[in-house]
Amino acid sequence: MNKLIQDRSFQLSILLTVVFLGTGIAFLFLGLVNYSWVLFILLPIVLGISIGAMPNKKYLFWGSLTTTVIVLIGMYIPGLSGLLCIVMALPIIVPLIFLGYIISHLVKRYKDLKSTTRLSVLLLPLLPFLIGAPIEHFLIPNKKEVVHVKTEQIYNYRPEQVYEAIKSVDTLIADKPYLMNFDLPIPVKCILEKEEVGGLRTCYFKAGKLSNADFGSGTIVEKITQLEKAKVLRMDVIDYNLVGRKWIGFKEAIYYFDKVGTNSCKLTRVTTYTSELTPRIYWEPLEKLGIQQEHDYVFSNLANDLKKKYGR
Repeated sequence: MNKLIQDRSFQLSILLTVVFLGTGIAFLFLGLVNYSWVLFILLPIVLGISIGAMPNKKYLFWGSLTTTVIVLIGMYIPGLSGLLCIVMALPIIVPLIFLGYIISHLVKRYKDLKSTTRLSVLLLPLLPFLIGAPIEHFLIPNKKEVVHVKTEQIYNYRPEQVYEAIKSVDTLIADKPYLMNFDLPIPVKCILEKEEVGGLRTCYFKAGKLSNADFGSGTIVEKITQLEKAKVLRMDVIDYNLVGRKWIGFKEAIYYFDKVGTNSCKLTRVTTYTSELTPRIYWEPLEKLGIQQEHDYVFSNLANDLKKKYGR
């Protein structure tokens, strides 16, 4: 263990990881980088390249991996990021650090380049990020992706009964989906002020089970744009305050109530949101999963409310 701790390459792998990731975090909170390819793809790769340029390969990657986890968890402690966000980021960051490490190793092997422990040389791979982040942020338009998430469920109650139970909810109580065991915001209640076009509906959230203090809590305020009782309830999101989720924007919430048979109703919930996270191929399925679990929680509570009020 003493040999490992005293090894210069191992020490430098920790230092470089702190410097590279610390720079990325600083750029993020200073508004110098987007939640983008540059942050989630380029930065881990150049970190891996820098680490791979050092000798004594046995402990390098593990030193960097351990430090990466510690740095990200360090963001969670003061509430700079949520635990769920950290867990979702690790599967993309860690393999890319390893990819950069392999690239550096192959270049050394086939180009006959020598390993080095000179810090000035090892910091050179950080330059593409230092240059690319501001260029992307200030010169390339930040296009936000518009995404729709739809959930459907049939209830053995009339559309009028389902509408009355969902339009305003005093208390949401149901079995929580697994993501709410991290820090996915948990809906608490939704209050409808006026049941008319232009009326406001405010939904309140509390922090997820493993959140820090009030991280993830807040409100979403919706304005009714279309109202046909027991048929459609369409609302624009005019304000939202979910702490820590700066990359996501909520646009619209819609409920459709379709009669099925004689005494049943198919309820369709559609949430429209925007996101600036890239690469989309990685982040969009995770975003949809989070919103889908919010839908499932609300639908499960609705089933409980309907049973309490109308029986069956």
